[in-house]
Amino acid sequence: MLVVQLPNVGTAVVTRADGRLALGRLGALCEQIKTLNSQGYEVIVVSSGAVGLGRQRLRFRRLVNSSFADLQKPQVELDGKACAAVGQNSLMALYDTLFTQLDITSAQLLVTDNDFRDRDFRNQLSETVKSLLALKVIPIFNENDAVSTREAPYEDSSGIFWDNDSLAALLALELKADLLVLLSDVEGLYSGPPSDPNSKLIHTYIKEKHQGEITFGDKSRVGRGGMTAKVKAAVSAASAGIPVVITSGFAVENIIKVLQGECIGTLFHQNAHLWAPIKEIGAREMAVSARESSRRLQALSSHDRRKILLDIADALEANEKLINSENEVDVASARQAGYEKSLIARLALKPGKISSLANSIRVLANMEDPIGRVLKRTQLADGLVLEKTSSPLGVLLIVFESRPDALVQIASLAIRSGNGLLLKGGKEAKRSNAILHKVITTAIPENVGGKLIGLVASRDEIPDLLKLDDVIDLVIPRGSNKLVSQIKNSTKIPVLGHADGICHVYVDKSANMDMAKKIVLDAKVDYPAVCNAMETLLVHKDLVHTEGLNEIIVDLQTEGVTLYGGPRASSLLNIPEARSFHHEYNSMACTVEFVDDVYAAINHIHQHGSAHTDCIIAEDHEVAEVFLRQVDSAAVFHNASTRFCDGARFGLGAEVGVSTSRIHARGPVGVEGLLTTRWILRGSGQVVDGDKGVVYTHKDLAN
Repeated sequence: MLVVQLPNVGTAVVTRADGRLALGRLGALCEQIKTLNSQGYEVIVVSSGAVGLGRQRLRFRRLVNSSFADLQKPQVELDGKACAAVGQNSLMALYDTLFTQLDITSAQLLVTDNDFRDRDFRNQLSETVKSLLALKVIPIFNENDAVSTREAPYEDSSGIFWDNDSLAALLALELKADLLVLLSDVEGLYSGPPSDPNSKLIHTYIKEKHQGEITFGDKSRVGRGGMTAKVKAAVSAASAGIPVVITSGFAVENIIKVLQGECIGTLFHQNAHLWAPIKEIGAREMAVSARESSRRLQALSSHDRRKILLDIADALEANEKLINSENEVDVASARQAGYEKSLIARLALKPGKISSLANSIRVLANMEDPIGRVLKRTQLADGLVLEKTSSPLGVLLIVFESRPDALVQIASLAIRSGNGLLLKGGKEAKRSNAILHKVITTAIPENVGGKLIGLVASRDEIPDLLKLDDVIDLVIPRGSNKLVSQIKNSTKIPVLGHADGICHVYVDKSANMDMAKKIVLDAKVDYPAVCNAMETLLVHKDLVHTEGLNEIIVDLQTEGVTLYGGPRASSLLNIPEARSFHHEYNSMACTVEFVDDVYAAINHIHQHGSAHTDCIIAEDHEVAEVFLRQVDSAAVFHNASTRFCDGARFGLGAEVGVSTSRIHARGPVGVEGLLTTRWILRGSGQVVDGDKGVVYTHKDLAN
């Protein structure tokens, strides 16, 4: 059963600046509560406003009863408790009227601080609320200000609660609410007074980061609360496990938007510290820290580096529930924002994905240590031996989109190869990336440091990072051609390009058509959102009217694949013509075209492809060899699905991406693609001296 706590319908929200009741806002709030009630949510309201409403009525009454002479005298401020006593009756009458018009029943519950000291009272309160909620009645709580002993909440907050905000937090805990919403007259919690143009809205409150940084403005203009009281109540509830959102009561349908997962207001959560770094650091500091940590990582023994990876694998599985929970929020937000289905498919961590990632990390950990491997040994002269050894590149900057599982693969490869790492993921995966980064860096021992892997929070930081060619050694953009081009044009740092995945399958006239059907369906349908899925099906012209091709076309359409044709195929197969051959669908769609022979297929691939992965299905081995030798792509297959182009399937353990560059790595980039070489020379006192004292042998030695 979901209990949604919707306090605090704050004084400043339901009263206007002149003290009169804001009927429109109060009615809009009641309509939202009606909507939630009809959707099956159990809603509890903690309302204030009685003091302001009572003051309005008593001022009018005093005016009516005053003589002209009385009005000339200084006016004594009305007693707040008397205002509360008068206003409470009027406020509830208004709630009753509004909810009755919406065919909803409400109930009033007045409580005081001392009531909650009685355990029997608390038990009875819980039972009463449960009964009301079961009857679809809206319980409306209010502190009984008329008899409250709390007069100075900021100085005297030693009681169980001391205003309606703390009452809301207390009720959320007592009734085990799933959510607490505190409504204010501003959008949420700001870094300073909301009127200050330099103040920024804080989307997620992190106590360790924000507690000493925030400057509060004035308290509420009416009532006893204010943002200070709301933050205190929110921190209290969040620390006990109740998520809290402070947001505006003025904005339309804000309560409903909160429940739909929209990023509005300020979120307080028990695990908020896991989602963002406590201290924001600059681009250079982040890169330098990653380099320093990478050198400490390289200094460890092979056994210790392996243990770090195994600890990360265990940590991922131990936190699987939390990771999936955060990912579900990202997916829900992406759907709400109207993102394409292909992006949402890449964003979602499917069941079993975390276990699969953990197992891949363990495979990587158990591979031969790649650091310091002797690749070549040469005796230059007697007693002078030169070794060519594998070495980490240094610090990598990876910019990737959508897929949070990429973060895990990239981080594990960086650790295995001894590199420092800076990561910038897509904003659509912000929460998934944050929790994965936190889990991984927490598992890295202190003698290396979690700063080995930096998570870049804002897109604005990318230009600054791209200027750091003295501390960042390689940039790997994983995304569209547009992204790769933008980065290449913005930096002096070497860029390992990962361009579009326009993969082709060519079915030759010699193909086994049963085999062809299996491969084509797998290449397109197995996972259409990834870069190694088939985007264009090329077919030899002699197969146009064959039963085998007809079965392939029918099976693709049966699976839900939308077919587009080139000039020849669109007319022969009666399908819509494709706007361009150079198009990556990333979805259940593909282009079909007929070609004259293998050479025409090769020319088509060179003209319209992206040099990623291309496949031929043929029984004629001479034709297949022509295709394998002449197609200039990172991966070229014979009688096998393009979906095999993957670091894990290639036995690399994982991949940072599939490179379509020719320097410095090509195809799936695993550990070896993140290494360079260096030379180690071991001598016994030799000097060059014009080469007079050295007899060069240049003899190859066994490694």
